[in-house]
Amino acid sequence: MKGLSDSGVITWRNLMNVRRNPEWLLGATAFPIMFVLMFAYVFGGAIGGPGSDSSEYREFLIAGIFAQTVAFNSSYTVIGFASDLQKGIIDRFRSLPMSRFAVIVGRTTADQVLSLVVLVVMSVCGLLIGWRIRGSVLDAVLGYLVILMFAFAMSWIGAYIGLLAKSVEVANSAGLIWMFPLTFVSSAFVPQESLPGVLGTIADWNPFTAAVNATRDLFGNPPPSGYPEPSGWAADNAALYAVVSCVVIIAIFAPLATARYRKVASK
Repeated sequence: MKGLSDSGVITWRNLMNVRRNPEWLLGATAFPIMFVLMFAYVFGGAIGGPGSDSSEYREFLIAGIFAQTVAFNSSYTVIGFASDLQKGIIDRFRSLPMSRFAVIVGRTTADQVLSLVVLVVMSVCGLLIGWRIRGSVLDAVLGYLVILMFAFAMSWIGAYIGLLAKSVEVANSAGLIWMFPLTFVSSAFVPQESLPGVLGTIADWNPFTAAVNATRDLFGNPPPSGYPEPSGWAADNAALYAVVSCVVIIAIFAPLATARYRKVASK
């Protein structure tokens, strides 16, 4: 119980930091909105293929933007930990009678709240450009839960990277550089079947692709007319693979982040 209480205090502290620095929330929402508008109206005709200028492509696009947004939000986890280390906040936490694991859980939980707020904003933006949820209410809820679970998994990777970073400047780069291949070698913006050779295979098994495909299926947003249907075990079992991938990522990076925190907090 004490660990949960400590985690709640750290979560609240991190949320208050967002409140005092609203530019974090602005940055977390402004860039995804720009991506929606660019891919839906500017690049859609060039890379979207058949139906790219219609609501079909916009509906196809939104799940990818959701997943990209929460994945990129993990960079705030990276920067947050790097900043706390640089400012000596971690040293202050170490001097308090509190669970060390609570510091990491508090940070990742606060970032989940941020992801939830951003998803609400992005959903409104999607509705304004013609996106609609075609599935049931239960399916829609499950779709959002898949995205939030993926966000939680990404935040643990961010926590580990942030605790490895030597400075906030390093964290700024380290928190984003691995995101680009993760998000673009996937089905976020184009069908994975359209990617050539090895890139297509990587996209098929990319956990990001699984999260996107599972969310599209649950939202009832199939590929536009003329798009190749995704095939293979990972595509046919997208929701299961997305959940398993998230569990595996958390199982790997939660212990790594905790061990790293213990190391830096003991210095």
